[in-house]
Amino acid sequence: MPDLLPFNVSGAFTRMGDQAYFFRSFVRNLFDRDFEWEEFLRQSYQIGYKSIGICALTGFILGIVLTLQSTPTLKDFGAETFIPGMVAISIIREIGPVITALICAGKTASRIGAELGSMNVTEQIDAMEVSGANPIKFLVVTRILACMIMIPMLTILADAMALLGGYAASALSAEITLQLYFTKAISNLEFSDIIPAVIKTILFGFSIGFVGCYKGFHSTRGTESVGQAANSAVVTASIWIVIIDAIVVQVTGSILYA
Repeated sequence: MPDLLPFNVSGAFTRMGDQAYFFRSFVRNLFDRDFEWEEFLRQSYQIGYKSIGICALTGFILGIVLTLQSTPTLKDFGAETFIPGMVAISIIREIGPVITALICAGKTASRIGAELGSMNVTEQIDAMEVSGANPIKFLVVTRILACMIMIPMLTILADAMALLGGYAASALSAEITLQLYFTKAISNLEFSDIIPAVIKTILFGFSIGFVGCYKGFHSTRGTESVGQAANSAVVTASIWIVIIDAIVVQVTGSILYA
């Protein structure tokens, strides 16, 4: 009998069950003894240090573009003095965390999916289990925790570079010192602007690490599945970033601004 539904319902529920079991395995090994510090530091280096350049450059350009695009409109209303505050709030609340997470989804989730997918195809993960090692603790926990720590730090860097780019663009059309620009920018920020951003970046990091590890662990046999795992990890992580962003904005907004 042909399947009249646009997707396989049983397959969708099976994947949900696999993801729940994979998450359970992660949580169980998260609090286990003998944490793999060496692998964690190596992953932090791969995820954090090697992404500094692209995140800093992207943040700097975002600050320039946002300032140049908004300056003419604000000048029409005589509100050009609000440009530093507008850039700071826009970047820190929304643009900085989301753009940084999407960059890391393309760079990190694909790397993790391809790396673990290759290990799965070549049966290295099976060999670890046979030898008595715990692949979840060594491969999954370290990568997810590294993402949850490094991506918030990369977001802070991107935010700072975006403010610096905003100052560079403002200095082209108005005489303003760096100290005055940052004073105006920071004075417009409130504690309620920072908390949602921090929560989002941590959840973004978890989703990127979890999706990359899950796709790599569940790649089918064959070399073609490695590329599919990397591609699927990027797409799925990007979708989850948008969903998490919408949920966090709604929840934190209803709590902080009630």
